[in-house]
Amino acid sequence: MSKIVQNSLKATLRKELKEKIKNIPLESKKIQSSHVTQKILGSEEFKNAKGISLYLSTSTELDTTEILKASFNSKKSVFVPTYSGELMEMVRLKDWEDFENLPLTKWNIKQPSIDENRENAMECTQLDIFFVPGVGFTTKGDRMGHGMGYYDKYFTRYFEKFNRNGTKLFALSFNEQI
Repeated sequence: MSKIVQNSLKATLRKELKEKIKNIPLESKKIQSSHVTQKILGSEEFKNAKGISLYLSTSTELDTTEILKASFNSKKSVFVPTYSGELMEMVRLKDWEDFENLPLTKWNIKQPSIDENRENAMECTQLDIFFVPGVGFTTKGDRMGHGMGYYDKYFTRYFEKFNRNGTKLFALSFNEQI
């Protein structure tokens, strides 16, 4: 299959999945988010993790708020994405108050400024878990993002620097995204 056809199919699938996500009732999003959160918080991987990367969710994504709170309560090092142009970095949040005081982007997402002096995951020890958003996923763990390649590019850089051994990638999604 040519790259052009493949990109066209991905664009069509992204559009269909985004429409599906938009139509998930709010109550279903809350129930699914709670269910997934409880599974994560009960997992040995999460309990044993010292450092994590967690996206700050929007209304179209599985809610990560309780995972964030639990991470701070258990004294984990928490890194969140910040974007500038085509570059994504993972920078550290100190605590819940730090999260609460983050500015909103034009997309209404809390995000640290890329210019702030924060600890960068690329400059510290290896993280144990990356919680990854996406538009769609396969049952085999393949991920389709929003089409900008932020996470793909970041993981290429990150895993060139740090060995992949031991680092878990957790794709968080609603049932409708699989």
